[in-house]
Amino acid sequence: MRTTNKSINRREWLKTTALFTGGLTMLPGVLQAGALAEGPAKEASATFDALTLPGTSASSNLHNPARLSGLQADAASAARIPGPLKARLFANENPFGPSSIAKKAMIDCMDNGYQYPFMLLKDLEAKICAYEGIDANMLMTSAGSSPLLLGSAISLLSNGGNIVSADPTYDDLPTRCEKIKATWIKVPLKPDYTHDLDAMEKAITAETKLVYICNPNNPTGTIVDVAKLKDFCERVSKKVPVFVDEAYIDYLPDPAATTLIDGVKKGQNIIIARTFSKVYGLAGLRVGYVIAQPAMIELLGHYAAAGGYALSLPAITAALASYNDKAYIDEVKKKMEASKHFLYETLKSEGYSYIPSYTNFVMFPLKMEGQRFVEEMYKREVGLRNWKLNNEDWCRISIGRMDEMQAFATAFKELS
Repeated sequence: MRTTNKSINRREWLKTTALFTGGLTMLPGVLQAGALAEGPAKEASATFDALTLPGTSASSNLHNPARLSGLQADAASAARIPGPLKARLFANENPFGPSSIAKKAMIDCMDNGYQYPFMLLKDLEAKICAYEGIDANMLMTSAGSSPLLLGSAISLLSNGGNIVSADPTYDDLPTRCEKIKATWIKVPLKPDYTHDLDAMEKAITAETKLVYICNPNNPTGTIVDVAKLKDFCERVSKKVPVFVDEAYIDYLPDPAATTLIDGVKKGQNIIIARTFSKVYGLAGLRVGYVIAQPAMIELLGHYAAAGGYALSLPAITAALASYNDKAYIDEVKKKMEASKHFLYETLKSEGYSYIPSYTNFVMFPLKMEGQRFVEEMYKREVGLRNWKLNNEDWCRISIGRMDEMQAFATAFKELS
């Protein structure tokens, strides 16, 4: 059944609690309550479809990573790990954790845990706006970027149409669009595993409602040529909104030179997504935001009414303490590059190639079936993700601490 704006509006409470607070695990019970409150269960089905796949349940999907997208796929991988890990290398986290300043700030804030963090949220938003040089009505915060991706899907494609993206890419947003009955137009990456912007532009039709670009790209770790991307967004955004997911941009040598935020400031119809889950080490606290034109922020706000108020006091406090902490970011990047170099040398010594990465993860082709490889590494207490790329088996490995990379190397040499 196609989702309609009317049916979505009738479920406003669902959007403000289940969809946009990051609490996906509570959804089955919430949806049951919603069905009782609003009438037949089918009234909640379209929204539930955006979270589960046809013919499955939320719980069954957790045991089948191949059927899931985004963080759900990482969660499914975690659910299948038989025991403790020596190396947790499947979710693109920052294993060096929050900065010491952020950790102290979280501890110090706990006496105020009885308070709603209204003013503190405004401080965080003001800090982001001041740094980026944007007005407050161009920013929306939430519990990680995932709720904002989902909000974009519902806001822009609930009445059908299509979304254009590279393939493979971070598929959370395109998959959500499919689940609300929109069409996903997949454009293969170029031979160097980067976005084919020319082909993506040609793929746009009269029914296209959104173009999605993940830069740097997940899972390949590649980046788009900055000048070409800026030209692309300037042209295409005149016809259709362009969503640029910059989750991993802080790992680049010069993020300010790569971001498309300047395009937003020039009035272009671009949505920029950022997260504190990667270089800042706050994945478990869930803090993210988007920057866009005021009219787009207002539209997204209809489907993310909780917005930043879904954020907890410790999360906001840690984000405030971490934001643009250059010393800590440089330290994380230095450690990450050392671990990545060790990984590259390990792969080369075993006769494996890899895609050079600008991020905290690396893709390399396997010499055995992907799921079997992952399961064998699980047995050796190393958690990884397998992937299909050009119909071949690949592994995506997150960059961990040096001891984790050494544990990977030991286990890998037993299989390679």
